[in-house]
Amino acid sequence: MKRLGTGIGWRPEIADAVEVMPGIDWVEAVAENLCPGHLPESLLRLRERGVTVVPHGVSLGLGGADRPAENRLTGLAERAEALGSPLVTEHIAFVRAGGPLTASPLLEAGHLLPVPRTRDALDVLCANVRIAQAALPVPLAVENIAALIAWPGDELTEGQFLYELADRTGVRLLVDVANLHTNHVNRGEDPAKALAELPVEAIAYVHVAGGFERDGVWHDSHAHPVPDAVLDILTDLASRVTPPGVLLERDDNFPEAGELERELGAIRGALERATAVEGPTPETAASETPADRTPDSAGSAPARQRLALAQAALLSALVAGTPVPEGFDRVRLGVQSRALGAKRADVVAKVAPELPEILGAGYRPAFLAYAHGHPMSDGYRHDALDFTAHLLLGGQPEDAESRRRLREWWLDRSGPVPRSQRPAARLARATRRVLLRL
Repeated sequence: MKRLGTGIGWRPEIADAVEVMPGIDWVEAVAENLCPGHLPESLLRLRERGVTVVPHGVSLGLGGADRPAENRLTGLAERAEALGSPLVTEHIAFVRAGGPLTASPLLEAGHLLPVPRTRDALDVLCANVRIAQAALPVPLAVENIAALIAWPGDELTEGQFLYELADRTGVRLLVDVANLHTNHVNRGEDPAKALAELPVEAIAYVHVAGGFERDGVWHDSHAHPVPDAVLDILTDLASRVTPPGVLLERDDNFPEAGELERELGAIRGALERATAVEGPTPETAASETPADRTPDSAGSAPARQRLALAQAALLSALVAGTPVPEGFDRVRLGVQSRALGAKRADVVAKVAPELPEILGAGYRPAFLAYAHGHPMSDGYRHDALDFTAHLLLGGQPEDAESRRRLREWWLDRSGPVPRSQRPAARLARATRRVLLRL
């Protein structure tokens, strides 16, 4: 794999700025936001100029107890091929739990949640990674995540966990130095120790991002400037090995293009401050085939079921208000639960911007009240429809005109196809409503 260089996360809100930004060698785009047959014109123009585009998945759930869904793997493969990408990336996380393995309802987190660092979890993760590798047309790299909460009874450190994962599967690593900083603040984990234990020859590229601290908890927001502490970790990593690529992530609260360019300059400065010791190249590391790298040779049924039960109990406590599993910090789980609810409200407002427009200032409190008793069982678009149906069935909002607009919005989107707007169809609907009132 060629060296990527310096990149930035491509988002529609900054697409125009990214196209003219100097020194951008590559970009990363959220895979789930792309349609292979209708790629954004901005990404196509970047590709024509020779800028590498890497699809970055967020919903595969490789750290979950279930095997990766075939349709999600197919979607990732299609995006990689449509973009001519040299690799695809995902996360070491679980994003859903429940279902057949636990004989309980399937719950969606809408967020990346940490896996326990146990042998069971490692076996299942290795099996899931192998399944993904076999289904993808290009190499896979997986990212360490940030976490507000820690599992009790960890058997491995983060560095040891990642080392064994890479050693057993040959998967590459996407090292997020901002997430190492987050775990340092929130869980007391030493970033230098984690870097010392990593197989640096397996690094595909590096993420750098900002966040903020509140009440002793670091929130990995991707909406704030990159702090010096994160840049220092980047320098430490670059002193151990020259990373093939480094990318700035920004997902919200987008600043002017000049500010993004200054952050990229700070990242380049952090790399220049390091005196790197070259390790084996990613090509060399990837060519070494571990003896046990066979599809699903690990992750036995008992291990999957034990992991499934543990993850379902945790996620249910976070999103459904069930008791906190033994050994978890109740305060931290409360912080995480509120953060998940707030994120749901924010994302639903983005995928269905008509809802906050119709409901005004009442949108957020109404959604948070709804989320408290209604866990997400599907994606955010389905969540928006369920929330709207919940309000309408409860006679909300009280304002008749707002309720009418909300009902029309729901009717337009809840069917298999949008309702026809032809005059004859609209007249038929109006007539039917009048007749139903008689």
